[in-house]
Amino acid sequence: MSDNKNQPSNRKSDLLSKEVEHIDITSFDARKIVSSMEKMSFVSRETANAANIYNEMIKDKDCTIFLTLAGSTSAAGCMHIYRDLVKYNMVDAIVATGASIIDMDFFEALGFKHYQGSQYQDDTELRNNYVDRIYDTYIDEEELQMCDKTIAEIADQLEPKSYTSREFIKEIGKYLKTNAKKKDSLIEVAYDNNVPIFCPAFSDSSAGFGLVMHQERNPKNHITIDSIREFRELTEIKIKSKASGLFMVGGGVPKNFIQDTVICAELLGKDVDMHKYAIQITVADSRDGACSSSTLKEASSWGKVDITKEQMVFAEATSVLPLIASDVYHKGEWKNRERKNFSKIF
Repeated sequence: MSDNKNQPSNRKSDLLSKEVEHIDITSFDARKIVSSMEKMSFVSRETANAANIYNEMIKDKDCTIFLTLAGSTSAAGCMHIYRDLVKYNMVDAIVATGASIIDMDFFEALGFKHYQGSQYQDDTELRNNYVDRIYDTYIDEEELQMCDKTIAEIADQLEPKSYTSREFIKEIGKYLKTNAKKKDSLIEVAYDNNVPIFCPAFSDSSAGFGLVMHQERNPKNHITIDSIREFRELTEIKIKSKASGLFMVGGGVPKNFIQDTVICAELLGKDVDMHKYAIQITVADSRDGACSSSTLKEASSWGKVDITKEQMVFAEATSVLPLIASDVYHKGEWKNRERKNFSKIF
């Protein structure tokens, strides 16, 4: 470690030496594992049932499938799973935290990496080396700040007006078509396939820092994010859907935001059904009354989710998500789906 605690040591290259490799669900067939787990109990049976419900969603030609993302599974190695769910027409719209989309996916599209580390590492040493930690995963803070600045530069080039997060992320997709260092990011693949991405708490991410910098240097002519209009946009997708299903990784704002579209449509005088299918993967405790852990049965009391086809999977998502996604990919029902192309309705 450096004698001067305020200066980075030469340890940084050692700390950032082992890249996270994103799992490829197309490279292995989990169908036999999942079908065997169906005959077991505990989280194994929950996982198998979740895969079965997801397959039902895909076979239901009237069903719009919403993917919601919260937490850091993209940084942990699941980034290509989400991309492939879009690429192979297993998702029609995405609701996510800003961190999942910007700090992780856009960050890697710029050519940066996430690294394997240790949750036991001295965090003071990490700070001295400008390394950020997500449990046992590391990010170079200097690269993350470059991500912030790139967001500001994209915003500087746009017409000064209000945008939904969906509209702004679409502009990022355009940017990546010619500027990506890593091709086929989630943002770029979603842009190519007309799958809208919504980040209802967009400022709570690298995008927030970038847009603050943008507004600071453009005090009178800048863009801003209209979260109310994007709630209307997301509700419009729900209204246009004959049926809908939720595949939720984690909870938080994305989970509540998509569930609330049922209530919002009802308040607008539209006759819509509750979400017909729902899966949530979480380790949150349901006893604190928080949204991240509220069960899908609880959501039914609010008129948001039908309890006929729902499954809570109480597991850390990186341990079960690859199995579910691989099972659904290899069963191949997605080959018979028509794309919804919801980005085109706005």
